Amino acid sequence: MTRPATHIFRLLRWGRVLARHGALRLIEQGRNTPLPVRRLCRLARFGTIQPRVPDYAGAFQAIGPAAIKLGQTLATRPDLVGTEAAHNLLTLQDSLPPVPFAAITREMEGAFGHPPEALFAHIEPEPVGSASIAQVHRAVTKDGQDVAVKVLRPGIREKFARDIETYEWTAAHLEALGNEAARLRPRAVIANFKRWTVRELDLRREAASASELAEAMRSHEGYRVPAIDWDRTNGSVLTIEWIDGIKISDIAGLKAAGHDLPALARRLVLAFLSQAIDAGFFHADMHQGNLFVQEDGTIAVIDFGIMGRIDRRARQWLAEILYGLTTGNYRRVAEIHFEAQYVPSYHSVEEFATALRAVGEPMRGKPVSELSVGQMLDGLFAITRDFDMQTQPHLLLLQKTMVMVEGLATGLHPEINMWDVAAPFVKNWIRDELGPEAAVADRLREDTRTLLRLPDLIRRIEDRFPPRGGAPEQAPLPEVELMWARKRRSNHWLGYIMAALAGGALVWAVVQGGLLG
Repeated sequence: MTRPATHIFRLLRWGRVLARHGALRLIEQGRNTPLPVRRLCRLARFGTIQPRVPDYAGAFQAIGPAAIKLGQTLATRPDLVGTEAAHNLLTLQDSLPPVPFAAITREMEGAFGHPPEALFAHIEPEPVGSASIAQVHRAVTKDGQDVAVKVLRPGIREKFARDIETYEWTAAHLEALGNEAARLRPRAVIANFKRWTVRELDLRREAASASELAEAMRSHEGYRVPAIDWDRTNGSVLTIEWIDGIKISDIAGLKAAGHDLPALARRLVLAFLSQAIDAGFFHADMHQGNLFVQEDGTIAVIDFGIMGRIDRRARQWLAEILYGLTTGNYRRVAEIHFEAQYVPSYHSVEEFATALRAVGEPMRGKPVSELSVGQMLDGLFAITRDFDMQTQPHLLLLQKTMVMVEGLATGLHPEINMWDVAAPFVKNWIRDELGPEAAVADRLREDTRTLLRLPDLIRRIEDRFPPRGGAPEQAPLPEVELMWARKRRSNHWLGYIMAALAGGALVWAVVQGGLLG
């Protein structure tokens, strides 16, 4: 097991990088930052020349691969890192210098058990993309198919394992402080981050995600998921159909090709809504480098390492929340938050509805072009603290993706508004899923299942397992020994007290400012 001193050393090294990018200023100037943390921030930035404007994305980029992924996660948490940092982190580019092609071919040979030449007629030595976890090369198979070959970086699994262990250690010490730190649920956030990255580090899982998304979107016109070459795919190598097209961010290129940009923007938004609300399984990394427009106007998507999933009951709540916000039915939106147990029952539904109105009403009178999902989410985050709402990790990816999709859609068509496009879709979905016919069908299915059980067994189950809220049950979290607990069993109490003070202050600084990398 890694020693506390190792974790503290890593935090200090990362903190120095953050300081050089001006990314500790937010913590040092924070109203609630404890004095020891301010002193540590001053120590970390001593001798550095800080930019006038903090560059959070640049800091995470400089720290390394795991920090890049964590920074993308923290971009979904304006409540934790602040609006300025969250918006800056959305610009974080998941790219690193490429690995030499010789190292890539060795990885492929180790993964397949024989040289790449046995599977591919040709592989381009220069990568078409080089990200923090893997890099992609264009290739041609033995049977003449153009494909993209994604290969994990050498040693990347071990690197992520080391860094995530320090994230877990830090989050456990932060959560042990209680109060606001406990409400933000840093251990659950890191646990979800770990699950996402473990999934990304197994390229078979990514291939399966692409296959599942293709099946879910089969009936959605104008949206394409490339086919997987399963014979040339394993845990370290993913081979997928090559996609030709214009990047969705290349506005000039799309116009020159004669594409209808407003129609593309609408298609993108509806594709996302169809995945998230209808299928409950969505592409959660819809940045501009992963979306292409083909000659016939079809939007093609690549890179399925980060996927989001929402169960049916949570999708029903989500649809009602979105529709309630678009129509101004704040009372119903508030009721849903209480039904889902997102807001503790000791708060007032009426007061929460009023707080929601304060967020929604200032936007309702504005022109469509001035409304923003990002602004709405920022406003919702701002009231979570007042109502003791715990972080819902299962919704973090959805929030991030909504902001990403809105940004891309607005780039295509500045006058579009996600609320305007979403309202009819959500209304129809609610009618189909929650209308009278759906309610009758659900009740018939439920009653039939109930009649097949013994009444006594039903009562025992209901007594033992009361109804749960909208958030899925938290998976078991790893055991982390706190430094002050270890100190009690050791005679070397002075050293552990000093370590606890330093580590606790660093933990507070890093997570309260959202700058762990």
